[in-house]
Amino acid sequence: MTPRFDPKHPVVRLCMAGMALEDAGNAGAAAATFRKAYDEAADDYGRFLAAYHIALRQQDAAERLAWLETSLRCARSLDDEDVRSAYPTLHDAIAASHEALRDPERAARHRALADSFRGAPADPGPFYHGTKADLKPGDLLTAGGTSNYRPDLTMNHIYFTANAAGPRLAAALAKGDGRERVYVVEPTGPFENDPNVTDRKFPGNVTRSYRSQDPLRIVGEETGAEGPSDAERRRWREDLERSRGEIIN
Repeated sequence: MTPRFDPKHPVVRLCMAGMALEDAGNAGAAAATFRKAYDEAADDYGRFLAAYHIALRQQDAAERLAWLETSLRCARSLDDEDVRSAYPTLHDAIAASHEALRDPERAARHRALADSFRGAPADPGPFYHGTKADLKPGDLLTAGGTSNYRPDLTMNHIYFTANAAGPRLAAALAKGDGRERVYVVEPTGPFENDPNVTDRKFPGNVTRSYRSQDPLRIVGEETGAEGPSDAERRRWREDLERSRGEIIN
């Protein structure tokens, strides 16, 4: 089955818990949580994510390299759209480890591999966008709206994803009193990985989140799927209040 980033995935939840512990200054408990995520992972997708987080916390370059290679090996075993965007990040990190270990030949090889995987996303979709706006097929969604997360910010891009779970939450947080909707959309121009999520918490763009300066065309509406629970909405709003980080616009 194709991997699909899911905030309810046990490894994702443990990794998020580890990051929260780390932010709170509890590095020891965070490290134990990341290791628990790896040990309890039921598949290579979970091991790929957990091994990456364990690698980042290693002070020893050889240990860091070993965990990064484990993460890359698990990603390659899947070779899926959900993990392919992580290849530049993993190869760059492996190159840095080789540099620290004074092995410039291997470092150069991995830098070249990282570069070979860069470029515009080639995700085939389908793509989704969450909102409370009442739209119909053929309508266009355009950039220039106000951010759902920063009311003082006018957005230069329109955002979308190939993972339907994210837009359900975006629809729940969107302004307005209309019904929460998740639309199937198609980009009308080039698009890029959303830098607000890419490499921020997980390697690459495993959430398959994108943005474009060109409009999105409404193709249809995704119906029948459950929206986020009240607890999930509350937790997400609390996370937003705590983070208040910079939005790359």
